[in-house]
Amino acid sequence: MDFKNAQLILEDGTTFSGKAFGYAQSVSGEVVFNTGMVGYPESFTDPSYRGQILALTYPLIGNYGVPPDIMDNGLEKHFESDNIHISGLVISSLTQFHNHWNSSRSLDEWLAAHKVPGIHGIDTRALTKKLREHGVMLGKIVIGDDVAIEDPNKRNLVAEVSTKKKIVYNEGAAARILLLDCGVKNNIIRSLIQRHVTVVRVPWDYHFLGDEYDGIVISNGPGDPKMCTTAIHTIAQAMEGGTPIFGICLGNQLMALAAGGDTYKLKYGHRGQNQPCISGERCYITSQNHGFAVNAKSLGSDWEELFVNANDGTNEGLRHSTKPFMSAQFHPEGTPGPVDTAFLFDTFLEMVKHAKG
Repeated sequence: MDFKNAQLILEDGTTFSGKAFGYAQSVSGEVVFNTGMVGYPESFTDPSYRGQILALTYPLIGNYGVPPDIMDNGLEKHFESDNIHISGLVISSLTQFHNHWNSSRSLDEWLAAHKVPGIHGIDTRALTKKLREHGVMLGKIVIGDDVAIEDPNKRNLVAEVSTKKKIVYNEGAAARILLLDCGVKNNIIRSLIQRHVTVVRVPWDYHFLGDEYDGIVISNGPGDPKMCTTAIHTIAQAMEGGTPIFGICLGNQLMALAAGGDTYKLKYGHRGQNQPCISGERCYITSQNHGFAVNAKSLGSDWEELFVNANDGTNEGLRHSTKPFMSAQFHPEGTPGPVDTAFLFDTFLEMVKHAKG
């Protein structure tokens, strides 16, 4: 197969030359890396990657192709949303001949269909070392016509990926959970449905305080949490009551901001399926995808850290001392990745059950 020449150019002028695949179009974004060995269909469709050019550290990508589009309970069965959300893809070696019983197309074909450019033949080890030393950087993939480098974090990325209307799943169950969609992954919804609750999915800026629900889940999502001022204000109002709240990933950050705390941008973020988190005397291996974190010291004495990252000591979850509020910075639904912490959904629903009496 004949691939066009392409370049990955970072904001400091560092240039990596390779070959283009997918959709032949230049694009800019924030260049980040993911250390996962598998799970690229799920990662690319994770709305938390909105606006980012993703570099995968695993050298061989595309070898098991891409599964078919199949709807199940109103959700894509094999993906975490209906679209690919990465702006571009950077890999070392593209596998042209994929092989898997459930594969319906190649990675190259899938990216082209969704108009997402890729570049292969890149020294991803050198790129990752640079990003670890310098921190995540803005950059662009150039295929033909040049483009300017733009910072996606200056946009409200959550507004771009959140649902535009209320959607109800599994209507009629005993418990009713309001899901504030800031860019939710499908497996969060699946995990709740599997536990026999009704899920009411609403837009990120929805004023839900007058609705009827037994618990609130605040989803993951992309970008700077401080851009979500409407959601932060609504969550703060919800916290004045005693309704159980569970924040996941961006939801952890939004809960902290709503409680009067602060967040900050990590040097290069946590992206992969092997992040160790400590709670008490146990260590859990978690799936993560985030570039911002909570400053736990900025919260009052009625909040405590539920999880801490074993690598860098950053906050990985919160718990209120008296009210039924909890959060996890990682993904307990683990798609892709381990499901060591899936029990957190059960813990949350026990809180809901207790609050209902």
